[in-house]
Order: sequence, then structure tokens, then C-alpha cells
Amino acid sequence: MNEFVSRQIHLRNNIVGLPKPEDFQLIEEKLSELGDGQVLVQNIFISVDPYMRGGMRSGNSEQALQGGCVGKVIKSNSEKLNVGDYVIGYLGWRDLYIALADSLQLINSTIAPLQSFLGAVGMPGRTAYFGLLDIGQPKDGETVFVSAAAGAVGSIVCQIAKIKGCKVVASAGTDEKLQWLTEKARVDAVLNYNQVDDLEAELRKLCPDGIDIYFENVGGIHLQTALAVMNMHGRIPLCGMISQYNDIEPTPGPTNLSSAIGKRIKIQGFIVTDYENRNQEFYQNMRKWIAEDKITWEETIINGLENAPEAFISLFTGDKIGKIVVKV
Repeated sequence: MNEFVSRQIHLRNNIVGLPKPEDFQLIEEKLSELGDGQVLVQNIFISVDPYMRGGMRSGNSEQALQGGCVGKVIKSNSEKLNVGDYVIGYLGWRDLYIALADSLQLINSTIAPLQSFLGAVGMPGRTAYFGLLDIGQPKDGETVFVSAAAGAVGSIVCQIAKIKGCKVVASAGTDEKLQWLTEKARVDAVLNYNQVDDLEAELRKLCPDGIDIYFENVGGIHLQTALAVMNMHGRIPLCGMISQYNDIEPTPGPTNLSSAIGKRIKIQGFIVTDYENRNQEFYQNMRKWIAEDKITWEETIINGLENAPEAFISLFTGDKIGKIVVKV
């Protein structure tokens, strides 16, 4: 008889505005027996990501929250995965889960540490890679502006843009982040948006030849400012707009959006799962760049499943560098 019990984080109520610890609850749920082709996975690391906020507006309190996770197979009823295999799944916010082996991705741990498959060599890294290269299409000598540049996605965007021979201007909210971007990510110029009275004037000073690519992670005044400074035929990969995720009322759009017409600017949204058939290309290039010391990253590890809500909330306070993961 199966006596495995899963500890899980559920919503206590739908979230309005900035999430609070009391919006979440830790429960226990007894797991069923394994079916054909299924495995039991013990999570080691779980991911918290800004995109998860959207599903918390009308979430189901009867189900555990979901997100990326890295775990170890501890029981298998499948020929495709063995006990002891490490896998990437999407049933995070719990310590144990049952899933079909076909829904999981086997990890090649020679590329990077396990937790990094939730960050630099995981979904955020793939987001940066495909968003910049496929939509941004950087060319040698162009100027790339990146918002939330010290985050899990932005930090990788900055470094791939440098690999492609671009000038990179990075925006972040603390001096500690600016120092990391300058010393580790080796960007060309930085700005602290919390210490700038006129963002457009500062951006024009840092980008005297204009902006060719704006990698959009923030929205709001950053998008409006980037549009004002963009060059003809500029490209804007729309990755996220974290400044608006907790808004109670809809945020007005940029007042200068029409400038995209005359400048022939391409503005394109995308979701990383659009590129799943090209994951091997991503891993091949990231392995090479890591070995050549062209890609580095930071991780903030928060211990304890019960602290996952705290980790998630910290995404919106702007005080962490790089990828935030929870060690279960």
C-alpha cells in the first residue's frame, strides 16, 4: 500500500494586489498508487517566477500551485525513467508528486548544477536565448537595452547580447545589482531607475546612437522610454511586465505607442514553450558559452517548502539578484 504523503502549498484565497504570506497555506495530501507509465518524484528544488502571479487571481485552493521543479525519481512504474534519475517537472510547490514519465525531462547534470536547470540553463535561460536571438535578432555593433537586467532572464539576455557583439545598457533598481552587471555580466553601461529623475534623458545619454533592441521585462515607464529612444526598425521582444502584475486596476499603455508605426518597430510577445523543439540547440550553445566563461549567473536559494510564499513575494520587492529557487 502506498503511504506517501505530499506536503503542498495551496492558495488560501484569490490574491488582490501584492501577494501576502497569509494568501497561502501548507497542507498535506496522501498520494495514490502509481499507474502505468508513472513515477514518484521527490522535489529537491522548486522555482518561483513572476508569470505565476497571473494564475493566482482566480486560482483553485483545492489544488497545489504549479511551477517548474527539479527532483529525483524515488519510485518508477515506467521503462523510460529509473529510480535515481533527476528530472525537470512542472509540479512544483510540493515535496512529492506523481506524474507520467513522458511529461518529465531527464537532466544532463554535466551542464550545470541541479538548481540551475530552473534558472540559467532552464526556463529563464531559454526565455532569454530565444527571445533575444529569434525576435531581437541582434547584430554586431547594435545597442541593446535590457530592463530588470539583474533578474533570472535579464542577466542572461545581457550576456548573450555581449556574445553577439552588441553594446548593452542595463537597468536595475539597486547599486548592488549595477555592480554585478558591470563586473560579472560585463555590460557597457548601467542605470539605477530608482535614482533617475528623467529616465528618457538618462537613456539618451547612455545610448547616443539610439536603441536597436529593447528586451522588455518591466513595462510601464521603461517601455514608454524605450519607444522614445528606439531607432528605425528596432525590435522589442515582449517577455514580461512585472511592474504591472500586481495592479488592481489596468495600467494605461504607453502614450507614445504610435511612434512604433513611423519607426517600423517590431513588437512581439512570446512564450518560451513556443521553442520546445529547439531545446537541444539551447543546451549545446549554453554548454559552450559556460565552458568559455562567457556566461555566469547568480542564484538566491531559500530553504524550506514552507518558505515558498516568501520566496515568491520577494520577486516583487526587487532586492534579490538572479534566479530565486526554493530548496525543498
